[in-house]
Amino acid sequence: MQTAVELRLDAATGIGQGRREHQEDAIIADFTIGDEIGLAVLGDGMGGHAAGDVASRIAVTEVFSELKLRCDDPDRFIRYAPGILRAAMREANESIAEHVRGHAETGGMGTTLIALAVARDRLFWVSVGDSPLFLFRDGQLHQINEDHSLAPQIDSMVRLGMLSADEARSHPDRNCLTSALTGAEIHQIDCPDRPIDLAAGDIIVAASDGLDSIDRNRLRAILAEHRRRTSAEIANVLFSELETLADPEQDNVCFTVIRVVAHGWQPDIRPCRPVLPNPAERSVKRPEPAAAQRRGAGRVWSLPLAARFLLSFGRRAQ
Repeated sequence: MQTAVELRLDAATGIGQGRREHQEDAIIADFTIGDEIGLAVLGDGMGGHAAGDVASRIAVTEVFSELKLRCDDPDRFIRYAPGILRAAMREANESIAEHVRGHAETGGMGTTLIALAVARDRLFWVSVGDSPLFLFRDGQLHQINEDHSLAPQIDSMVRLGMLSADEARSHPDRNCLTSALTGAEIHQIDCPDRPIDLAAGDIIVAASDGLDSIDRNRLRAILAEHRRRTSAEIANVLFSELETLADPEQDNVCFTVIRVVAHGWQPDIRPCRPVLPNPAERSVKRPEPAAAQRRGAGRVWSLPLAARFLLSFGRRAQ
């Protein structure tokens, strides 16, 4: 495995509203060139038009701000990372509780949370809810965080022969959360004490469950096929796949793609000729992409993907 000095990161972040009427996902990422710690935080809000977006914004903003403050001493951060992540998550949960106390109309709001830190060559994370955190390594896709929903129990019923695979996929309770940030007690927290050591070739994908419209086998195939492309190109492929699926119930989706590459490695960029519009189409203005930070209830793929944005970052681990 390469050492931290020999590794660098390539990261991109995207968000889309899907077919929801309101955006309730929120995501912030920072992989600044020269920094030893890269951060990504995302939340998938719940609680309706007036509350889910508020909860996800509060959680993501609070956790990201706290982690960013703690990154000024990388050695100390790495030594105490699990405790720092848990404390930031609990402070965000208390901020949600404080907001609900002052705004009774937002009672019942909540959000999932994934906060990850890539510190040199190690991956730390804390997660609550059903937003997946994937690691693609050696051609295999693994969900490395726990799923705090009823989906695992429903899938176990398939293995026991109590449900068919189709019944499990469409089960009305499949997406019921068993843990979330609501301002009340957090029932389940996934925050391992030991990080995952990263190696060149690894791809990390942290996402809201809107990405689950893409079958896991298909997601693995996409990452395998495009593993030598840039993170921004992979993110665009994922959005294109969602457009192709055209799920009429497509949820909000946000994700971060982080590629771990060896020092000096260059992506296999294939030149492509730009496609020029027909003369009759040149006067038609395309809508500007909306830089949304939250989640909601209706589709916004700009026609084909409005309310989608993509940010790309690169950094060399020190």
